[in-house]
Amino acid sequence: MTMQPLVSLIMTVYNRESYLAQAIESALAQTEPNYELIIVDDGSSDGSVSIAQRYANAHQHIRLIKAKHQGRGYALSTAFSFASGQYLALLDSDDCLAPTALAETVTVLDAFPDVSMVYSNYVDVNESGELLNLGHRCHIRDSKERLLLDFMTFHFRLFRRSAYEQIGGIDPTFEYAPDYDLSLKLSEVGEVVHLEKPLYYYRIHSNSISVAKRLEQVRFSHRAVEQAVSRRGLSEHVSVEVQLRPRLAFKRKPFVSHSLKQKVFGIGLGKTGTTSLCMALAKLGYKTIHLPQSVELLENYDAAADISVA
Repeated sequence: MTMQPLVSLIMTVYNRESYLAQAIESALAQTEPNYELIIVDDGSSDGSVSIAQRYANAHQHIRLIKAKHQGRGYALSTAFSFASGQYLALLDSDDCLAPTALAETVTVLDAFPDVSMVYSNYVDVNESGELLNLGHRCHIRDSKERLLLDFMTFHFRLFRRSAYEQIGGIDPTFEYAPDYDLSLKLSEVGEVVHLEKPLYYYRIHSNSISVAKRLEQVRFSHRAVEQAVSRRGLSEHVSVEVQLRPRLAFKRKPFVSHSLKQKVFGIGLGKTGTTSLCMALAKLGYKTIHLPQSVELLENYDAAADISVA
């Protein structure tokens, strides 16, 4: 590249050969011309490197860095160290950007110097890329305080390099939920703007980190919130509790004999309407068992209702 890019678009990759080409193509389709795409492969064992290399060879504003597998936190830290843009953004290797994503978010940061980060609405898509619905986080009212409870700045985010440097960059030890920790910190050094336009396509599939590494995300999200509470001087006044939602559990009892054909289901009675369900099952010959609700001090990455600050 002959000039410094306005935007550095960051992508980390780990075994995403099924979706990587679509993600890169969405970056190449941006209407904002002054950007670079930095791809860090985190030791993929599938065909991801070959796909990324093919695009890097064909487009001079794409840079590929091949690294050993260390986790997304370190991969992001590596990617940001190569970024040279005034503004920084993230694109997951299984998702896609709308063509105007960079241009429209750049306009906000250009116009409002006090804004450290701007984020947009997003649309859920399935494994085939078919549109499903507007992401549920888009409906959450945003504020610096609410961000402690809800990760509403989920996708898509553009933020200033100066703000990124002010917070000390990304913490590579956050193997999971590093972007949540990053968003919390960025919200503490400037204003955050919600652009209510769907500029990002979030792919829902069984191999996504949110599905495959759910518990790990919960743990690291809890850590991010606890640290944010401490930074904001709230530790002496509030405590952070993350609770599991009560759920219904059905399990058939193994068959004992022809003379005893009792069918058994276990139902957690903390759920609204469970009593009526128990009565209905009883009429069908099922026995209901009362199971205690599981309420533990666990962090929940996805639902604000499960996190209370009291």
